[in-house]
Amino acid sequence: MTAGTLYVVATPIGNLADLSPRARDVLATADLIAAEDTRHTRQLLNHFKITTPQQSLHEHNEQRLVPKLLEKLRSGQSIALVSDAGTPLVSDPGYRLVSAAQVAGIAVSPIPGPCALTAALSAAGLPTDRFCFEGFLPAKQAARRERIAAFASETRTIVIYESVHRVADCVADLAEILGNDRQAFVGREISKKHEQCRTADLATLQSMLGDALIPLKGEFVLVVAGAVASDVRADDAEPRRLLQKLMAEMPGKRAADLVADILNLKRNDVYRLMLEEKNREPDSA
Repeated sequence: MTAGTLYVVATPIGNLADLSPRARDVLATADLIAAEDTRHTRQLLNHFKITTPQQSLHEHNEQRLVPKLLEKLRSGQSIALVSDAGTPLVSDPGYRLVSAAQVAGIAVSPIPGPCALTAALSAAGLPTDRFCFEGFLPAKQAARRERIAAFASETRTIVIYESVHRVADCVADLAEILGNDRQAFVGREISKKHEQCRTADLATLQSMLGDALIPLKGEFVLVVAGAVASDVRADDAEPRRLLQKLMAEMPGKRAADLVADILNLKRNDVYRLMLEEKNREPDSA
């Protein structure tokens, strides 16, 4: 018996007309659609008059359902994997199923199409020859700021997904840690009726979010320009030695600010060194 195929199908991130003819055919002819939210996907299927049965597959049940879905694939059935919007596995469920299918020798076929990450990069006007994807940053501010500091010296363009409830705080943290003048892009409701695409320095984008020139409604993608080559190397002894002394007397952020001012260094580079010092093992100091 020939095994079926697991199709990884990209679906629209807003405009339903973005569903490709090939994706429509796969959804219509598959034996089963594994959907992140069957109610959401039902709207898409109804629009195109597709009657293929669905199986809910999300982060809370994926591990449990993988054996069942693999059995269907082994028996010759084909399954179309979709997320709520965009390309599955890009900050969406599906990794466990795709990985298990690969291990089991079952054919996995990508059906390319919409993706908020590539859509934002194409409109941002920032370098795209090299980029990295951070997905959703942590919800808690302290953890979010630590993550931002960790990529502060990243020279590639950085793509971030953010929720409507946290996007203003996230841009504010980016501006403080990376610098107000770092160029960035805010994409809101990409491909939808109220789409907005704005590229400016982080300080300007922060003000636009605060003044509702970019309304806090809908879905957001952030694209941030990479840093210039770092002025502070991990083995630079002087800033590290000064940081160690100041951190013994005051909070790390304040110490980093002082070192940057005293030595005329980039704040985000010194902030990164400060985090390295914080994370050092006590016996390695």
